[in-house]
Amino acid sequence: MNISLPETLKEFVDGQVVERGYGTSSEYVRELIRKEQDRQHLRGLLLTGASSGVGEVADEAYFEALRQRVRHAKSA
Repeated sequence: MNISLPETLKEFVDGQVVERGYGTSSEYVRELIRKEQDRQHLRGLLLTGASSGVGEVADEAYFEALRQRVRHAKSA
């Protein structure tokens, strides 16, 4: 894949490559794409959580039950 950039963007990418220690501009662009994939994945998780409705109350009893489950799982 080849991407053409105007000179100002090319200079910016070249500067990022040097400043952040990438070997090539391709490495920098791959990192940007990975971060965007992660961002979209997280956004999807957040939207799923937001539409899932109200969960249980996370009070002291909830966390104590959680600790008990972890202790039981470790001892099993």
